[in-house]
Amino acid sequence: MKNTMKSASPFEDLDAPLQLQIDNASRETVLRKGEVPFLSGEILRYIYVVKKGKIKSYQLNIESGREQTLYIYREKTMFDTATLLDGEEHDIGYEVLEETTLRTFPMEFVRHLLYTSPEFSRKLHLYIAAQMHHLEEMLTDISLYSTSERLIKLIIQDFQPNNIFKFNILEGLSHVETANLLGTVRHIVERHLHDLKNEKIIDIKNKKIQILKANTLLNKINLLY
Repeated sequence: MKNTMKSASPFEDLDAPLQLQIDNASRETVLRKGEVPFLSGEILRYIYVVKKGKIKSYQLNIESGREQTLYIYREKTMFDTATLLDGEEHDIGYEVLEETTLRTFPMEFVRHLLYTSPEFSRKLHLYIAAQMHHLEEMLTDISLYSTSERLIKLIIQDFQPNNIFKFNILEGLSHVETANLLGTVRHIVERHLHDLKNEKIIDIKNKKIQILKANTLLNKINLLY
């Protein structure tokens, strides 16, 4: 299992003058669980960085009601990089999963940094590359792995701090949201979690998964380091 997503937020750990400029350009917004995070057109005018909490982005099939979660944005992750690059609003839904604090930056300010600051530009390109790896992995996993294998892989990655898009996203997440992340339905996730608990490979307390037998979990999908 490759740990490819090590890129930190492009908005942090910069040279002092640039960091001060960025900090002065930001404002903070607090969103409640279940709240619609953006008004019409706001995603075209601002870049958002999660300071704490979780927000998901997703695609929804109106006819079938099926939902596929694309990202769960957590601390130090940002959106929407696609709009930053092409200036277009994309057909993606957003939902606040828990109380979330966002740092908000004007879109044109961030574009200016992209073209004028080599340091910021380098970090942003690394971040976007990490996003591309994440989507590539998600598509590959859906094609090549069973639901149980995808769930096991997600549980393992949830404990990897260098995996910016997977680390610590499962804590407090409902089985419905976990299913949406895996491209399946709730009862399938519940069945696989029940099987892992019965085998005493994991335990779950207060919606937090604890791995009891890490090697056994890894061997189930043959993804040894």
